[in-house]
Amino acid sequence: MRGRYRLLAVDLNCNKSVFMQAGITSDQAREVLKKYIKEPANLSHCRESEVIMRALAKRLSEDEELWGIAGLLHDIDWELVLNDVDEHGVKMQEILKTECVSDELTQVIVSHVGGFTKHFPENKRATKFEHALAAAETITGLIFASTLVRPDKKIAAVEVKSIKKKMKDKSFAAKVNRDVIGECEQLGLSLDEFIEISLGAMKSIAAEIGL
Repeated sequence: MRGRYRLLAVDLNCNKSVFMQAGITSDQAREVLKKYIKEPANLSHCRESEVIMRALAKRLSEDEELWGIAGLLHDIDWELVLNDVDEHGVKMQEILKTECVSDELTQVIVSHVGGFTKHFPENKRATKFEHALAAAETITGLIFASTLVRPDKKIAAVEVKSIKKKMKDKSFAAKVNRDVIGECEQLGLSLDEFIEISLGAMKSIAAEIGL
């Protein structure tokens, strides 16, 4: 056991990039993503998570590249575990080890499944990085759903107050965990500011994600 999550050690012969904290560059991460994720909706979700993480990092004076990579790769095993979601996180570790992602970044990425699967039954997220990833990838679903119920299905006109209203309606996009989105407070951000940052980030790639 290492740290809060069981991690698979990265092979010593992995070719580390200059981006030592991650063990992988953003460009390399994009290529890795394409190897394991093929469905357009899943690729869009990873991209949305990336831009929100980059925006959060900018706001919090953190490393935008590092946080963006976490967003890109957070669901790297998703298409492999659809028939057994309890393996989400376990397969992820195997893939990230193979692709030479650092132990430290792997721990952050795996932390977002904490509290939701058999292998990771407890939510032990403790750092801003971990809380940010969990909240960021979760709010993408609420923003996406809120856009689709609009007559024009365009994100450009979606407002913070609309997302906040949908946040309170637990029957809307019921699978979106509001408590996880609420982890934004662990970043020192109000819900309003977190929504504003996330919505703005997704609007910046509206054409790319079909919104």
